[in-house]
Amino acid sequence: MDMDIGMIRGLGTLVVMIAFIGLSLWVFNRRRDRDFAEARLLPFVDDHLPPAGQAPAAKRSSGQ
Repeated sequence: MDMDIGMIRGLGTLVVMIAFIGLSLWVFNRRRDRDFAEARLLPFVDDHLPPAGQAPAAKRSSGQ
């Protein structure tokens, strides 16, 4: 079997197509909805929250 450039390009296209279909099935799988719903909210998480298990510090009032 002779491997010419056309065969290599065809195999490369096949690998990319299989990867695309697999990724699409993984992303649009209903079982992943909860994980992606949490990930969608990550940009809105407040960076100043204390680590889990610690009580938040009381805010000081500015009207002294």
